[in-house]
Amino acid sequence: MRPEQYSSHELEIFLEEHLIATLDELKNVLGSAARMTVLRKLQNIGYLGSYSHRGSYYTMARTPSFDWLGLWQHRSVFFSKHGNLVQTAKALVDTSEAGMSAGELDALLGVETKHALLGLVGDGRLCREKFCTTYVYLCAESGQRRRQKLIRSKKESHPVQPGMACKAKPEELHAAIVLFYSLLDEKQRRLFAGLESLKQGHGGDRHIAGLLGLDAHTVSKGRRELLESDQIDRDRVRQKGAGRKPVEKKRPKSLSESTNS
Repeated sequence: MRPEQYSSHELEIFLEEHLIATLDELKNVLGSAARMTVLRKLQNIGYLGSYSHRGSYYTMARTPSFDWLGLWQHRSVFFSKHGNLVQTAKALVDTSEAGMSAGELDALLGVETKHALLGLVGDGRLCREKFCTTYVYLCAESGQRRRQKLIRSKKESHPVQPGMACKAKPEELHAAIVLFYSLLDEKQRRLFAGLESLKQGHGGDRHIAGLLGLDAHTVSKGRRELLESDQIDRDRVRQKGAGRKPVEKKRPKSLSESTNS
């Protein structure tokens, strides 16, 4: 019997250590330039491809700890239990309460979804309707679509409560946000930035990062932590190991000690 030239176990060991990897990295691990060889070996251990970065990252199916949406992120690379971006977009729209706009879905997935959504509409797997000035994507199944349209219509027509509208000028609102942000601790700042990004929708990470002087990855992390609320350590402000190192305090010498020395 011909001995096996490449071993799936080598990929398994590498992914256990690194969690995710590109196809080129896995080719190097196997010592093979053949894409199909790597994919066959991945199939043996069970794998998932990322829905971000054009599906160029892989992980073992048992690695992700999915959030309530079925999503998992590692080093800004996103994976979904639903599959690729098209499959994930369809799953989230189908199960949404009131359908989803492209901006709403972008904020949840951390990537642009417009082309995937339009493709799903073109294939008849989703529907699209305009509510006020926004196009909303809805489930193709008629019963669920009717429920989504009803709830969306109620939300769109719900009157703004007196006193709820913000009358502040943009620059005043900007100053108020920055002032409030400055009063928060490290974890609260990250979560606040994530919340504001969610409210912004598509492009929110970059906008809020510029507003508050943060790295966009920090804003993205705060947004993801909010969506994965069960992962937030409510008793810890800083992550373990963060912050300034403790400085040893020196006891001042007494007068008698100074004299003797």
